[in-house]
Amino acid sequence: MLAETICSAVSAAGLGIAAITAYRKRFLTATRILAYSLVPVGLVMTGVVRWVSDIAFKPSVWIGFGLLAAAWLLFMTTRAVERRSGSTRKERKAARAAGSRAAVAPAASSPSPASAAGATAPQRQGRPEKGQGAAPGDDFSDIEAILKKHGI
Repeated sequence: MLAETICSAVSAAGLGIAAITAYRKRFLTATRILAYSLVPVGLVMTGVVRWVSDIAFKPSVWIGFGLLAAAWLLFMTTRAVERRSGSTRKERKAARAAGSRAAVAPAASSPSPASAAGATAPQRQGRPEKGQGAAPGDDFSDIEAILKKHGI
């Protein structure tokens, strides 16, 4: 009831200011002030003011806003931790899938020469050190094995 009275008083004051402005022959400004002064009465008549006052003065509504804020905070915390760890769901899924794959492809009749050589002698992973170049045949050994398999 108090909110409706205040909105009506604001509208009445706006109508008075609009009348004075129109008397000074500033009709465009007076029309704009009249439009602004009708907004509070329109909000009261549509029930928006009562709805807002019901929200503002109920503790259960504020508890609900607090719970929503806590949920948002938990979501953002988990995202920050996930980003900091450097792994996403897709990366973990790909790592699990890569770990379950066998060394030999299911359609292959025999292991590739690279995997056979790896079984007998350990191979160095990564880049070669300064001054050491990779052997020219090492880069294309898998491709050569595939071509030989198809008779090319």
